[in-house]
Amino acid sequence: MSIMTAGALPLASLLAAAVPLIREAGALVMRVYATDFAVEIKGDESPVTVADQCAEKVIFEGLRRLTPDVPIVGEEAASAGDIPDVSNRFWLVDPIDGTKEFVNRNGEFTVNIALVDHGVPVLGLVLAPALGRLFAGAAGEGAWVEDHAGRRAIAVRATPAEGLTVVGSRHHGDDAAVTALLAGRRIAAHRTVGSSLKLCLVAEGAADVYPRFGRTMEWDTAAGDAVLRAAGGAVRTLTGELLAYAKPGFENPDFAAWGA
Repeated sequence: MSIMTAGALPLASLLAAAVPLIREAGALVMRVYATDFAVEIKGDESPVTVADQCAEKVIFEGLRRLTPDVPIVGEEAASAGDIPDVSNRFWLVDPIDGTKEFVNRNGEFTVNIALVDHGVPVLGLVLAPALGRLFAGAAGEGAWVEDHAGRRAIAVRATPAEGLTVVGSRHHGDDAAVTALLAGRRIAAHRTVGSSLKLCLVAEGAADVYPRFGRTMEWDTAAGDAVLRAAGGAVRTLTGELLAYAKPGFENPDFAAWGA
């Protein structure tokens, strides 16, 4: 039976309704990607483009039509001080996760939409429009990926006998902290990739752990976290608790995303 949320709508229905919305936002992002777009620097020294702003506007409008009673938090709106009540359930949107990847034109950026219910990410969609891959999942519904080969279910894998595949960021890393976290474990390979694709690699069984040390925000992780949970994995703080959402300031602690 589907878990019910956002009024009387089951998560499966919300997920299905959000697919064309995220694809619309992704198409808009790709139109900007093909141009000689300008890059601005926000107060936190992170980059922003017109693609971030336009995609967030499209997503907000679509989510308000879908669930007019559910508040929405978006990265760009939050940066402007527009933060609604998030004590119950709310949508959490990152119109472009990996703006540096977008600016560098390497394709490893994503559009993220998540539904958070009392601090738990229960639904997530992660679209990598330049790569043609859409990851999605919801609590009680499983997870899937859709690409040129069609749609198929995904799940985390058991750790291979040869050891863990560790995935990390191209721009952010703390080798000493990662080594300490994984001390005593056999490591088979390291991979680097941008944006919330790291969480999705763990969710689809292409990697086993994604350790993250350094600043991230909830909109960076919620959608991928929801996909990973639906695929059988978990994002945990360094003290072992599941990563929680609707925190004051929306800033995450250090964490590790684990498969099986």
